[in-house]
Amino acid sequence: MTFVDYYDLLEISPRAAPETIERIFRYFAKRYHPDNRETGDERRFSDLVEAHNTLKDPAARAQYDILYGQHLGDSRELTQEASDPLVVEKDAIVQAKVLSLLCARRRQDVNNPGIGDEELERLSGCPRDHLEFHLWYLKAKGFIGRTENGTFAITVHGIDRAYSERQDGRPAATRLLESARSQ
Repeated sequence: MTFVDYYDLLEISPRAAPETIERIFRYFAKRYHPDNRETGDERRFSDLVEAHNTLKDPAARAQYDILYGQHLGDSRELTQEASDPLVVEKDAIVQAKVLSLLCARRRQDVNNPGIGDEELERLSGCPRDHLEFHLWYLKAKGFIGRTENGTFAITVHGIDRAYSERQDGRPAATRLLESARSQ
């Protein structure tokens, strides 16, 4: 279920007094009531009624404010991550590690090239909840795929990607793995 910001919906401050909530609700209720032929909007009206009923009841509002605070914290965290320039660099490092590991496995045994989820997590040093994003991305780009037994294996496109990152004769992923081992 998605969080609905009732304060935003009613265009009021989270510190709004009960009188303000009532006044603003009545204004929007007239505007969006389904009987209003010019501006009626049944869905919007229903959302407004839900917001009003929650915010006018002190106990329901207190419970809602707890959820609202958590939502604000999640939003702040999302904004911080989105504005961090190092996130993209860190993502590239993890993806290069995964491709490098899968490429090495493919070279070792072309007929059994897969690495399981847990082993990939251990070898890459990336926790499962973070690794899922990278596996999704690499799979969606066609760089990796699932084998018949459910393990991950690199594709031809993935090998091309890993090798295209060469610098000073070695793939970038290999340099990254070596620097991670030395830390």
